[in-house]
Amino acid sequence: MDDIQIYLPNGVSLRCPFATQAETLIEHFGEIKGELAAVKVNNEIRPLSTSLEINTSLEPVTLESPEGAMIYRRSLSFLLAIAARDLFPQRSLYVGHSLGNSYYYTFGDGEAPSENEVANLKARMKTLVQEDLPIVFHYMSYTEALAMFEKNGQTGTAQLLEERNDSRIKINECRGFADLYVEPLVSRTGLLRVFDLMTYSSGFLLLFPGVGKNQIEPFSGSPTIFAVYNEYKKWGLTIGIRTIGDLNRLIRERAIREYIRIAEAFQAKKIAQIADMVCDKQDSVKVVLIAGPSSSGKTTTAKRLSLELKVMGMEPIPVSLDDYYVNTDKTPRDEKGEPDYECLEALDVAYFNQQLLALFNGDAVTLPVYDFKTGRRRETGGRQIRLGQRSILIVEGIHGLNDALTPQIPRNTKFKLYVSALTLLNLDDHNRIPTSDNRLLRRLVRDAQFRNTSAVNTIKMWPNVQRGERLHIFPFQDSADIAFNSALSYELAVLKFYAEPLLRSVKPGYPEYAEAVRLRLFLENFAPIPPQYVPGHSILREFIGDSDFKY
Repeated sequence: MDDIQIYLPNGVSLRCPFATQAETLIEHFGEIKGELAAVKVNNEIRPLSTSLEINTSLEPVTLESPEGAMIYRRSLSFLLAIAARDLFPQRSLYVGHSLGNSYYYTFGDGEAPSENEVANLKARMKTLVQEDLPIVFHYMSYTEALAMFEKNGQTGTAQLLEERNDSRIKINECRGFADLYVEPLVSRTGLLRVFDLMTYSSGFLLLFPGVGKNQIEPFSGSPTIFAVYNEYKKWGLTIGIRTIGDLNRLIRERAIREYIRIAEAFQAKKIAQIADMVCDKQDSVKVVLIAGPSSSGKTTTAKRLSLELKVMGMEPIPVSLDDYYVNTDKTPRDEKGEPDYECLEALDVAYFNQQLLALFNGDAVTLPVYDFKTGRRRETGGRQIRLGQRSILIVEGIHGLNDALTPQIPRNTKFKLYVSALTLLNLDDHNRIPTSDNRLLRRLVRDAQFRNTSAVNTIKMWPNVQRGERLHIFPFQDSADIAFNSALSYELAVLKFYAEPLLRSVKPGYPEYAEAVRLRLFLENFAPIPPQYVPGHSILREFIGDSDFKY
């Protein structure tokens, strides 16, 4: 075969033989800060062992980068699965949700691990690290891979293959343990030096470094979020839907419409319970403050909660924090000199509190209206409202849980509701679905449907969105009176219908191509669900359209 041309980010261009392995070119990258986790091949993240067969733009992906940090976490999970197989071959290990910089694990038999068992797992992992074993990426035939997973008792992984139609299946393997290739892993176990294990609740935590860190920071749990996750996980086990394979089985058996009704009814029950809590405190509570990360379904949650409150004879009055933005000439700037619309100081906090106090004193106020085209508050045109005996304000906005938003309002007059999309399903026993992926796919679809924003731009903005969440939302989530999970366990199979063509529109020339490919390959695991199966009142309709509510 002819030679191929390799282009490196430091300006070096190399002529190499066809099928040169990427890892053999490491020395040509020049000085790299940190250890290599993978490479970008024409903007697609690939293992170091990738064979290069076309002219290629090649970039290093280090463990210190956000992409490298995710590779490190997935590789640690893979290492833990090997250790668990070695020590407890008869016990299934289930990965659960994330808690800060950790993943929560349980055993399938329901038995809580002892301190000694967790210590043994940690010691076994450390031994595997010291042995510096190669983690090999390779292909197997479909039939061979399916037979292997079934023989090894990896039922959830075998179920995933039911949705695949590839003659060759990607596999990650180390010392006789094989798992389905979801995304790249590090090339050797010796790179996985920094981790810890600790017992927690009825399972244990796998702790890993934060992005750009090289040490384990003290664990800080989130009891509110953990309780919600646990409730939904237990519900999933009760109804027999724990992995994507379980969901795909329902779709194949044409039982998905009944499951959608059950999932929606479960969520409706939770909203009704929250309304009950508010009503129980109606003698003191005057305002419900709703906050949550991007694309968590806050708006529809607020509307459905308002309906439940009306059923109980209350008079909910919606108020948008967006109308309390300061004029753009007073908007704070971030470290890049750009307007920072997500910081608390971007809101006229004093005016907001002034109006709340006036309302609580029985006065009428005229709500402001913010004109986003001019970047200024209108002097006229707002609604005039007054609180009656059974009135309650429903305020939705990014800073709702932060008491600095309402410093003049007594705590007993506020009911705080945290909303997030906490994904119930896992890919299989060892591979989890990040909650942020669920929300990013929601936002991709919504932005294309209603904001004329391309997938490229939505993906490009996402790191800044997440930064704002880490600063302004997540630190306050445990101050909420209750948390509500807006995720629907069937929704990713519906979002696939809309998201796949959007992700295909992101071409290899864009830096965002790597993320688009990752999400597209992830969605390949789902059997599709027709959008018409989604009820009009569903939170999912906020993102795909045709909702019974007006926005």
